[in-house]
Amino acid sequence: MAGSVLEEHLRQLCHKSGIAVEEVQSGRVIPFKADTLNAVLYKADVYTKLDQKAIVAWLDLRNHAAHGKCENYNDNQVKQLIGGVTEFIARVPM
Repeated sequence: MAGSVLEEHLRQLCHKSGIAVEEVQSGRVIPFKADTLNAVLYKADVYTKLDQKAIVAWLDLRNHAAHGKCENYNDNQVKQLIGGVTEFIARVPM
């Protein structure tokens, strides 16, 4: 759930900054992936390189969890993800 909240926050930060969150390919609207949004937001100076790197790690953990790869993370890392995302959202508001 924290990963989904993070992804939505990235989308809202893009909207706030006038950054596209999707593209049209062959007449279909394709949303950008969270890692793409993260890179674009960093390049637009919405947040720091340290934030960008932390988000890369959080998104990686989220992907492992979403694909049932529980052996790739532990409870402490999940707690750090939740705390980090919560702090990031408070510090970099929409």
